[in-house]
Amino acid sequence: MSKGLDRLPSSPPSAQGEEAWTVLRMMEWSGAYLEDKGVVRGRLDAEHLLADVLGLGRLDLYLQFDRPLVAAELDRYRPLLRRRAKREPLQYILGRAAFRELDLEVDGRVLIPRPETEILLDEALEWAGVHAGAEARGLDLGTGSGAIALSLVLEGPFDSVVATDCSQAALDVARRNAEAAGLSEKLDFRLGSFFEPVRETEVFDLVVSNPPYVAEGDAPSLEPEVREWEPGDALFAGPDGLVALRAIVAGAGPRLRRGGLLALEVGLGQAGPVMAMLEDTGEYVDVRVRRDLTGRERMVLSQRTMTN
Repeated sequence: MSKGLDRLPSSPPSAQGEEAWTVLRMMEWSGAYLEDKGVVRGRLDAEHLLADVLGLGRLDLYLQFDRPLVAAELDRYRPLLRRRAKREPLQYILGRAAFRELDLEVDGRVLIPRPETEILLDEALEWAGVHAGAEARGLDLGTGSGAIALSLVLEGPFDSVVATDCSQAALDVARRNAEAAGLSEKLDFRLGSFFEPVRETEVFDLVVSNPPYVAEGDAPSLEPEVREWEPGDALFAGPDGLVALRAIVAGAGPRLRRGGLLALEVGLGQAGPVMAMLEDTGEYVDVRVRRDLTGRERMVLSQRTMTN
């Protein structure tokens, strides 16, 4: 490393300097800069940002290590790097997030889709492939970016999906994602908390939700990217984190057809209490848990009984 880099420990590089800012030099410097700011995958995030500025795929950067960056490229890159150094999520800076087969628009109005939710979709789609008909109906509670609702229509046998959210701003994002994916005709976005916008006569094959489930007292333990940037009303659910899950369990029964599936994402340590809630209603059978890729109990699934 040159002495020029040693003199840049606290701010992103400028276009000035004796040594040219090549792609490789910028990646190395930026990665160290972000890691110094607490970003765990600093080098990887720097690569994503630089690739976005240059209009390249991230791996294409490795074919252009010696390419010098011109002043206009540096001017576009520096503000993005500063934003990430302030712990703004990479997905918000880029304005998009990958989720299964979708490339979703995301910003501070919606949560960033997580890999755990992809596992929830795996369970829902596997069940639907066996138990739902060709004109299945789904209900996605707290849709956010629309990741779950769009995936049900895109990958499953669902002829229609109702998606509710208490945030009009989130629904605006979800609608744009549906339009971009060409799926708007099968999606019905409704404003309101959970079941509020659902008519009493409506019944669904599947009710699915990734609701707020973080206890308010756990906020200090969250990463800054989550605590300071993602929407709090989509994260926090009362003192124990179970307020939203209680409401969903209490209201889901009448919305599910006999034998229909209720699929919920839950927080750490919440699977047991949620399973107990479901069993106490007497409305569900085959109450079970699915673990995430790290072995944690993060999904609770149950079918509405055929008799009650």
